[in-house]
Amino acid sequence: MSAVPRSEKPAGRFRRMLDRLSSSQEDLESEELREDAETAGCTRIGDCQDRQIVTVTGTLRTVTLRPRAGVPALEAELFDGSAALDVVWLGRRSIVGIEPGRKLIASGRISMSRGRRVLFNPKYELRPLGRE
Repeated sequence: MSAVPRSEKPAGRFRRMLDRLSSSQEDLESEELREDAETAGCTRIGDCQDRQIVTVTGTLRTVTLRPRAGVPALEAELFDGSAALDVVWLGRRSIVGIEPGRKLIASGRISMSRGRRVLFNPKYELRPLGRE
């Protein structure tokens, strides 16, 4: 037996394959999203702090129309494998291309609302469908 725990050993090709086969589909998708955020040079949602200006990327899980103070608001949940973030476009009933399963990059200032991270009226870029 070696004194180095398994988690600290470099993973060989067989070990990585075995880990992938024994992981759930959700774990694999989360890992892929985290790697995608790293590759794009974006901040992980789990690392975002209140009032911080960030650029994040991920997949939209849900998209709903929910009025706020009598004004229409399109809300979407963005997930990057580390945490979720609510993206809210005030005054919008719909935006072409904003739909569940779509990947996007969003930039803006994070705020906290009811214990959740929220990004209001962000600058955003839809990721091409061919990359998904």
